[in-house]
Amino acid sequence: MTVARILAAKGKDVVTTQPHRTLAEAAGILTARNIGAVVVADAQGRVLGILWERDIVHAIGGGGAAALNDAVSKHMTTAVVTAHEDESVDLTMEKMTVRRCRHLPVVFNERLVGIVSIGDVVKYRLEQLEHEHRAMREYIATA
Repeated sequence: MTVARILAAKGKDVVTTQPHRTLAEAAGILTARNIGAVVVADAQGRVLGILWERDIVHAIGGGGAAALNDAVSKHMTTAVVTAHEDESVDLTMEKMTVRRCRHLPVVFNERLVGIVSIGDVVKYRLEQLEHEHRAMREYIATA
């Protein structure tokens, strides 16, 4: 199973922002869309960074409420781990586990084409386990 299959099921809509936007604007996007991360991309769709809720919390914790006026670029994570449509979901899950992140932008030819969350991966894995369980029960029933 590949990341492309998850994107086909959930869609490729990705919420993005620009690096010059403020943390307050980014927090508003996260709240309005009920999401935990926003991808920071340029006009060509290249991933420049990702801003997680925890990045905002750390900024406010270190700089107080004034940090909300800072540019996203000051606090975004720039060493972004990405996924590719043709990679296995198991590899994507491993990346998330090792890097302790809940969202991975999906790129093709260095352009943003989607995003997968840990929730997407867990949903896929549960469906896979359910399918395997049904297959095993059918096998046992016919043996």
